[in-house]
Amino acid sequence: MLNDIVSISKKHEDAALTIFDRINSDLSNKYILTISGEVASGKCEISIALARLFKKQGLKCKILHMDDYYKVPPEDRTHWRMQHGIESVGYNEYDWHRIRQNIIDFKNSKKSSLPSVDLVTLQVDEIITDFAGIDLLIINGLYSVKIREANLRVFVELTYKETLEQQIAEKKEELDDFRMKVLEREHQVVQSLKPEADFYIDFDNSLEAFHL
Repeated sequence: MLNDIVSISKKHEDAALTIFDRINSDLSNKYILTISGEVASGKCEISIALARLFKKQGLKCKILHMDDYYKVPPEDRTHWRMQHGIESVGYNEYDWHRIRQNIIDFKNSKKSSLPSVDLVTLQVDEIITDFAGIDLLIINGLYSVKIREANLRVFVELTYKETLEQQIAEKKEELDDFRMKVLEREHQVVQSLKPEADFYIDFDNSLEAFHL
């Protein structure tokens, strides 16, 4: 996402190192990693910290943000959700066809067109990238755990309620009554998908990584 502001702390770097150590043992060519979890759980920050670790190893990572792949643009999304009801909130809001096309292009080392939301204008821009020479694809997002092509699916063990204070401070979105209903609905959907992950990161347990 364009013009997004992230703050990478030691806990994100430690989480990235935990994942890095897990991947290094079975790293293959054109590796795909997904990082899922709830809003403000640190998915973007961990993705960037992890990409930096692999860069030190001489490997190139491309990060895809699932928030760029909503079928309804950000300016229209709240109205659309209100019209269609809170039950419409979930993984069906993503453009899965486009996500999978980008994954195919990555695996085949081809040029590809990626959506990118500009958080200032709220426009959805198009970015052309060349996957030739890209070794790893990191895909982060609420529901990225559903990507079957992934070699490893990571789940971050934090809920939106645990990060609510941080969301208020960042002021990225107005947390009105409807937004809180959306967060609760997203919480329900994300938690229902949690068993599909392969690897878990828990900040509250000294970044213990464990299998379900």
